[in-house]
Amino acid sequence: MFSYRHGFHAGNHADVLKHIVLTHILQYYNQKDTPYYFIDLHAGAGLYDLEGQWAQKKGEYIDGIARVWEAKSPTPAVSQYLDLIRNLNPDGQLRIYPGSPWLALETCRSQDKLRLFEMHSNEADILRQNLDQRAHRVARQTTVFGHDGFAGLKGHIPPPSRRAIVLIDPSYEDKHDYRRVVETMKDAMLRFPNGCYAVWYPQIQRREAQELPRQLEKLAGQNWTHVSLTVHKPGSDGLGLHGSGVFVINPPWTLTAAMKETLPWLVRTLGQDERASYKLDFLSV
Repeated sequence: MFSYRHGFHAGNHADVLKHIVLTHILQYYNQKDTPYYFIDLHAGAGLYDLEGQWAQKKGEYIDGIARVWEAKSPTPAVSQYLDLIRNLNPDGQLRIYPGSPWLALETCRSQDKLRLFEMHSNEADILRQNLDQRAHRVARQTTVFGHDGFAGLKGHIPPPSRRAIVLIDPSYEDKHDYRRVVETMKDAMLRFPNGCYAVWYPQIQRREAQELPRQLEKLAGQNWTHVSLTVHKPGSDGLGLHGSGVFVINPPWTLTAAMKETLPWLVRTLGQDERASYKLDFLSV
């Protein structure tokens, strides 16, 4: 159960897509003074050293954030994302990559709350240590829970302000994660149908991964945006991650237009062969 370490994959093409979408949502939520909750069901360690042994072992960031870091003419959505990463690498050398909780920390205001779940005890401890280095304000607005985020979400929605961004991005190493995502979303839509829910999923040669977006579409009602990015053709052995997607329920109204501009840029920047492509589907009533 606990073999997964995001440090091996930090900054890869899937992180790039997920974090560009997340940054756009966070920036949009900041436009209203009303506070909101950011709830991360699979928070990880928060910060990742791209020169460390985990990131270097597979070097997945080389075909992810490293390409984006050097690319020309980024779109506004990409620029917002890159600005947050540059804040952590002020000398201009790409060394530190922020996970989703850190992107939220860099974006949220003092009145907003962060609720971070991480089941793996080592990852949760590292996350707490990283948070301890931040200002006292962070300690007041951030809580780390060392248990299952799928189950824990129920106790945090709806929040007092009736505004929340929920990120669901398990590793999917356990095939039951697909079922748990759907069950969690069914419950969440009953408890808090107006929340913004961003569900990341992998593009792999597995039936559950291919069916998940269709299942989410059935739950989403009449306001959703679904983006996916394929960076290369599937491996001949049926293994490996050839792309990923993010399904957003109750997205900012600006997200679809931002992704319409950004996804072609990502294909040009991150595409590795002739099968590189994107999809953008949405419904807004």
